[in-house]
Amino acid sequence: MKSNSIMKAGLFALTTVVMTLPAVWADDAKPDGLHIGWASTSITPDEPVIMSGGSRARLSTGVLDPLTATALVLESARDGTSVEQVVLVSVDLGSVHTDMLERVLEILSERAPEIDPKTVVIFGTHTHAAVERRQDLPLVERFAELGIEIPLEWSWWGMDLGVTPSPGQYFEFASGRIADAIKQAFNDRKLGGVSFGLGHAVVGHNRLITYDSGRSQMYGRTDRADFSHVEGYEDHSVGLLFTYDADKKLTGVMINIACPAQVSEGGTMITADFWHETREELRKRLGQSVYVLPQIAASGDQSPRVLVDKRAEERMQRLTGRNRRQQIAVRIADAVTSVLPFLKGHIDSNPAIAHRREEIELTRRRISEELVENRGRQNFEQLLAQYTKLRRELEENPERMQKPDWYRDITPVYWHLARALRVIMRYELQETNPTMSVPVHVIRIGDLAIATNPFELYLDYGIQIKARSKAVQTMTVQLANGYFRYLPTQRAVAGGAYGAIPESNEADPEAGRKLVEQTLEMIESLWVAKSD
Repeated sequence: MKSNSIMKAGLFALTTVVMTLPAVWADDAKPDGLHIGWASTSITPDEPVIMSGGSRARLSTGVLDPLTATALVLESARDGTSVEQVVLVSVDLGSVHTDMLERVLEILSERAPEIDPKTVVIFGTHTHAAVERRQDLPLVERFAELGIEIPLEWSWWGMDLGVTPSPGQYFEFASGRIADAIKQAFNDRKLGGVSFGLGHAVVGHNRLITYDSGRSQMYGRTDRADFSHVEGYEDHSVGLLFTYDADKKLTGVMINIACPAQVSEGGTMITADFWHETREELRKRLGQSVYVLPQIAASGDQSPRVLVDKRAEERMQRLTGRNRRQQIAVRIADAVTSVLPFLKGHIDSNPAIAHRREEIELTRRRISEELVENRGRQNFEQLLAQYTKLRRELEENPERMQKPDWYRDITPVYWHLARALRVIMRYELQETNPTMSVPVHVIRIGDLAIATNPFELYLDYGIQIKARSKAVQTMTVQLANGYFRYLPTQRAVAGGAYGAIPESNEADPEAGRKLVEQTLEMIESLWVAKSD
């Protein structure tokens, strides 16, 4: 298997820039000011794995570039004691589900009990070329009630895909590596400063195309005569937070953009997508020791795929000799390096640091009787018959599972079968449990605010938060500390594209409006509590 790993151990590549370092100060003698710690580690699998994204299973055939977890610890100290601590962790994964978050925090409590788990925020770059580890215990239990045996390890694709390591083994490996990165960043915190700024780079595009009928389609064709407009807004801002050591030397940069890392979706090579090229480009310009921490802002309806100027974009790639990922990396790096010189004179070594975490109750999106009948029960019966037939044929003819891509027919049938059963389960749940609890973190760093959520949040909600925030500059971060699927706007629901149909949502547009209002209230509370 092709891999660019430098060191291997067991089943996984363990390439890492994390080093064991002593704590910079004794806990009873913290010098006043801002303390900053960085660490980065590989979470790259070294054997074939099930890949994330899509409605049919894919097994990896190699490693194009490493998957990385990067941790940043910020801690303010006054009068020799810690005032506030924030831990931000970016991972090159599709998302960080609640079970992974809980496992990371469990390991962290054993290895670094001095870190407050409530301060930890972990978010994915939403690459569709990482490792799929999702499991669905409620679904397995419901299948069991119906007399259908689906082991938990099969619960996302409906078959044992024969990979080693198993999804559970990768889960344990990655969770341990992420926890260790947090620990090392914490141990390596030193006095330093931060500056924040705003740049621009064209990376994401709204992927929903609306036609004269008023209906929208994800990745719809724009060369049709009835093409009307692109459904929603695009945000080309690049939010930036730079960190420096006590000598004002650059140590790292946090980059916030409204676009998931999905140039390389659909392939079979493990990759961090355009963030790999972005890291390489920035380190070439700024130094190999500079850390890069990606954040994906609200962008549930965005994609790096060009839909309107497609032929012109392809021509420019040929003329420049850069592929799509390299083009994006250069644009992001240009945004970073064009802003950096102006921020070096505005380094704050003692910014106000504040953090607030809340569990917000949001309404679930209602499933109608008509929908549960037509797209739930009827679909379930039809798909169950197909799945049962395909599974029986494979079990009676196991030699078929020795052929490449043997799972290409059964896994999409199971994916849609599971989707139909979830519709039924949600219909039953909404009567007894009409709301859901959603973790939201809001962080203040000087005049900068960072607001997180666990959704694939449509861009309009992020724009509303940024526009109305009390902070001078505000960044949103989606897919943080959980995965709650898409949260579309009312306009998107009316358009009816993939991300806005009930099967793709757990929360409704009214929940989106409440999320905005309560996030803004949380931001404001930090400015009141920490007013200068």
